[in-house]
Amino acid sequence: MFEHITNKFPFPKEKWRKFLGGFERMEVPAKTLLLQEGNVSYNAFYLEKGLVRAWYNNDGKDVTFQFFIENTMFSSLESFKKGLPSMVSFETIEPCVLYKIKKPDVEAFLEEVYECPELRTLLMDALFERMFDYMKHFFSFIKDSPQQRYLNLANEKPEIIRRVPQHYIASYLGITTVHLSRIKAKILKEKLS
Repeated sequence: MFEHITNKFPFPKEKWRKFLGGFERMEVPAKTLLLQEGNVSYNAFYLEKGLVRAWYNNDGKDVTFQFFIENTMFSSLESFKKGLPSMVSFETIEPCVLYKIKKPDVEAFLEEVYECPELRTLLMDALFERMFDYMKHFFSFIKDSPQQRYLNLANEKPEIIRRVPQHYIASYLGITTVHLSRIKAKILKEKLS
C-alpha cells in the first residue's frame, strides 16, 4: 500500500514500520471535508484510492487549485508545519481510502530523516516538486489562454480530465463551465476537421 513512498525514500525497513504504524486507515464517501479553510492542520494524509481536491473560498466563490490522486501524500503544509490557519480546504471528490497521520508522528519521522543527508535531499526534492507544480499552474494563468491551460491539463494529467466533474475543472482553469464546454467543442471540431 505505501510502496510508492517506501520505494521513493530508501529508509531502513524497521524505521518505515515504525513510521507507517502511525497511520490510521479511513474510508470516506465523496464530498467529505478533510480540512476546513481557516482551521489548523494537525494531520497529513496518504491517498490510497480516490480523488481529493484542494480549494479556497474567494468572496463566496469556491476556487479549486489542486487535485490529488492515488499514491499521494498531502496536507496544508504551512498550517501543518507552523500551526497557522489553513488557507485551503481539502475535500474528497470520489469515495476514498485514506491514511491519516498526526503531526507528532510526522515530526518524529522527519527528525530521523534529517539526520541522513541523502534522505533529506530526497524529501526536499519531493517538496520542491509540489512547489514547481504550483508555480507552473500559476504561470499558466499569466502566459496561457484558457484553451491552452485545458490542453496542458489533458496532456499532463488525463486522469483528472476523465475523473473530475467539469465544474471543478473549470474552476481549476479559472473559467466558467460554459466557457469550458465551448473550449471542448472547439477542440473536438478542430480534431474532426
